[in-house]
Amino acid sequence: MLLVIIFSHKWVDAKFFIFIILIAVLGFTAEWLGVHKYWIFGDYSYGPTLGYKLLDIPLLIGVNWFLLIYSVGVLIQYSRLRNALIRILLGAAILVLLDVLIEPVAIRFDYWNWESAGIPLKNYGCWFGLSILLLSLFELFRFKKQNMAALVLLITQFVFFGVLNL
Repeated sequence: MLLVIIFSHKWVDAKFFIFIILIAVLGFTAEWLGVHKYWIFGDYSYGPTLGYKLLDIPLLIGVNWFLLIYSVGVLIQYSRLRNALIRILLGAAILVLLDVLIEPVAIRFDYWNWESAGIPLKNYGCWFGLSILLLSLFELFRFKKQNMAALVLLITQFVFFGVLNL
């Protein structure tokens, strides 16, 4: 999916690759702070399902954060909302809604495990806050409107995790 998004992005340039790296590194760092310091999301650890790890964090996590932020960023570009703050808050709410669908599936398939019983509310609050930060960066980069590949990816993730929750 990373390659599909890269090749479908209009005007692939250094700015776009800087954005990818920035979001991936920030997302990976947030996960590191969560896993090792419990400052973000709560007390959790990753299982083997997501593949190779660096510092106990799957390498795919940074890529996943980029794909999520980019997909929702493109979605909010297509909204008729003129106010950037409203777009960002709406996008963050959409990402939290997706996380609500992801969490039970992630636990069932050993993507990650929570040390406490149940998913802590802190997780959703931190997802919202981190999403605001990362979507603000998307807004700052001022990408021109993109094609629909990112929207298809986002819809696919909602359907995928929604069906797995049935």
